[in-house]
Amino acid sequence: MDEVRPTTGAQAHGLASIFPPGLQAIYGECRRLYPEQANPLQVTAIVKYWLGGPDPLDYISMYRNIGNQPQDIQEHWHYVSFGLSDLYGDNRVHEFTGSDGPSGFGFELTFRLKREVGETAPPTWPAELMQGLARYVFQSENTFCSGDHVSWHSPLDNSESRIQHMLLTEDPQIQPVQTPFGTVSFLQIVGVCTEELQAAQQWNGQGILELLRGVHMAGGPWLITDMRRGETIFDIDPHLQERVDQGIETEGSNLSGVSAKCVWDDLSRPPEDEEDTRSICIGAQPRRLSDKDTEQIREVLRKGLEFNTKAALPPISAQRHGHERPQSRKDSLESESSAAIVPHELVRTRQLESVHLKFNQESGTLLPLCLRGRLLHGRHFTYKSINGDTAITFVSTGVEGAFATEEHPYAAHGPWLQILLTEEFVEQMLGDLQELNTREEKRNQWCWFPFRLSLFYGSTFQLLNISVPFRPLQTKLPKEYSWPEKKLKISVLPDSVFDNPLQ
Repeated sequence: MDEVRPTTGAQAHGLASIFPPGLQAIYGECRRLYPEQANPLQVTAIVKYWLGGPDPLDYISMYRNIGNQPQDIQEHWHYVSFGLSDLYGDNRVHEFTGSDGPSGFGFELTFRLKREVGETAPPTWPAELMQGLARYVFQSENTFCSGDHVSWHSPLDNSESRIQHMLLTEDPQIQPVQTPFGTVSFLQIVGVCTEELQAAQQWNGQGILELLRGVHMAGGPWLITDMRRGETIFDIDPHLQERVDQGIETEGSNLSGVSAKCVWDDLSRPPEDEEDTRSICIGAQPRRLSDKDTEQIREVLRKGLEFNTKAALPPISAQRHGHERPQSRKDSLESESSAAIVPHELVRTRQLESVHLKFNQESGTLLPLCLRGRLLHGRHFTYKSINGDTAITFVSTGVEGAFATEEHPYAAHGPWLQILLTEEFVEQMLGDLQELNTREEKRNQWCWFPFRLSLFYGSTFQLLNISVPFRPLQTKLPKEYSWPEKKLKISVLPDSVFDNPLQ
């Protein structure tokens, strides 16, 4: 990338007819905010993405924002991306699907960085940060939405800063724009500390963003990132931790599912049964989930963050129609071709008498979150295996549409297992799994592990490479928990069991 200066305001107005319409629409919104900065500094991709270059964003404009002292808004640099939306409308980057829907991915990124005393030009490292996020979007075709969190595991500016992760929210100034190629909204990157990311994962991103807005040192009303901030919002105001804990208890967690190392066994069926369709024993060759199973798991997770009076699972026969979203964009675990469900071989749902769940250490530490933060609030939680198509969904009695019932609490549809747990049994399990509980531990006792995470905020699916906090078990692995009267067994096993299943 290289820095350039765009055409000046007067010239740009005269060349409006030859400017790409999508680009011109975003420029127009920026000029509305910064009429005196018609010629801002820009970082531009030397070789455009559509010509084979590595950077998906054609431009990142950098503006100086003087802030507003009466409103507690400090002076800062404001960065705006160009390229996640459709700038050209000629299919060179994005498939043009009409002006009624989203333009390209439907959003652009922004970032607000505190201006340091004596700083005369904006730092350019945020441009590379934005390019990194854009590369993820283009490669995965998963979009971002407000409230999402991204674990970066490194200071955003490659310094020694504690600001090592990100939350996303609506930009407080830039309004969504309508272009000839669709609508474009603007999502602002907000730098956060590890403890703040942890709280967003355990509760929800929107709640933490609201807390950050109330702390001047942590961003204030416009959530301006200060890379020199050395204290978390919980250090600045210890009472905020109580608000997070209360939110978790009253609202539960917005984390509805993860990709993890897990398997399950049907203990009620002899392994030598030729009709055994479990395909989830360690060492066995897993069957693939059918398109309908994959579609339902996607809908299970998609609905996981909707605060309805009752959580609901769609029926297995439910089909999504192509007009619900552009076919060129993936928003789930399935491949592009499975956006439309096609007939497949009948897989009957089986009621099981006894099951054995197996998790690696990191996945096992999420069980208390699953039980306390999800099931006790009438929701559900899904583990999707990273080593195959095995899926385990825990559901509460308030979840509609599940094929597991109180009469038959363990039910399987191919390699997808559902487990229905009553509130009484959840409370019992929480007591027995107390050593896995991480919420009571001090922050300096937490560790982190990275993995791919399925997230849903509103109606948008996210599959991010992020991390989840956990406390290393104090006991030796393997660790087993058993409830004979419920015919349920859970084992927490070393990673080697899942990485080397034949050993």
